Amino acid sequence: MARVNPSMLRIITANLNGIRSAVSKGLLEWLSLQKADVVCMQEVKAQLPDLAPTTLHHHPYTGHYSCAEKKGYSGVGMYCRKPPDKVSKSFGSPEFDAEGRYLRADFGDLRVISVYFPSGSSSEERQQAKFRFLSEFMPHLGELRASGREVVICGDWNIAHKEIDLKNWRSNQKNSGFLPEERAWLSRVFDEQGWVDVYRRLHPDTTGEAYTWWSNRGQAWAKNVGWRIDYHIATPGIAAKVKKAAVFKEQRFSDHAPLTIDYDWTL
Repeated sequence: MARVNPSMLRIITANLNGIRSAVSKGLLEWLSLQKADVVCMQEVKAQLPDLAPTTLHHHPYTGHYSCAEKKGYSGVGMYCRKPPDKVSKSFGSPEFDAEGRYLRADFGDLRVISVYFPSGSSSEERQQAKFRFLSEFMPHLGELRASGREVVICGDWNIAHKEIDLKNWRSNQKNSGFLPEERAWLSRVFDEQGWVDVYRRLHPDTTGEAYTWWSNRGQAWAKNVGWRIDYHIATPGIAAKVKKAAVFKEQRFSDHAPLTIDYDWTL
């Protein structure tokens, strides 16, 4: 995805399913060619002492991280070409801040956030944790909307919003990630609070090319039986500045694919 206008803002989001694993598969070499301004990462699955210096801060970026207290679990990060004015690792939830699910970088009147929503697929207990997260995150979204700043929230939201967003929607209506309650919650984010699904603003009808995650079971990747669960969700002002969006599938760094979006915006 060539960058034509150097004054544009390029933001990449990628669930890495382990940053060390993704680096071993060529992540840093790929990033060096992307000329991104901000790279939001989820499921880092590492503590800072675990990371090599070239991974911790990948030139020309400074690295910022919110690691889970539990080793080898969750965690989000961000590579920033321009040093942020402020970095925050909390959205005010003792339970989920401890899991390393939120990282915010402020650049003047723009905020970029890397977020990793819980998955509820492993057990009913984790599904209930996911519902608690949704309940706690909604008022924070409202606070962000009321802040007067433009905001781009990047990450793995672990919810496919509509039937168009996953291959086998009929058989997944009772599965975590496509439950009616989860989808209705995401509809409230868009319809009640006025957030914008940036990819869908450009590509309202795209199906298979929009998928960002594939199960490791069966031949989901080979048959493109995927889900679109990785998003840029933004305030209307910067969402209106979107110019290009693409999911990168030519090389695999994890079970997710990076989503790159260009905005007519300068940090």
